[in-house]
Amino acid sequence: MARTLAQFTITPDSDGDYTLHLEDEDGETLEFTAGYEQLDLIVEAIEEQLDTDEEDALGVDADDDEAVEEEE
Repeated sequence: MARTLAQFTITPDSDGDYTLHLEDEDGETLEFTAGYEQLDLIVEAIEEQLDTDEEDALGVDADDDEAVEEEE
């Protein structure tokens, strides 16, 4: 069963990497080391998912967006 994320932190380290601390609702923390590129991919994946969810929630169609932009 998936755990619920309660909080997280991202801290740079002296090697140019980052340490991610992910804490669940029970207070258990998982620690990961990631490079800049990995964090960038995580950000892109989150943005894509949120954009998709937003479009679904608002009933936005990508073709409609393009038509509006062309009219402006």
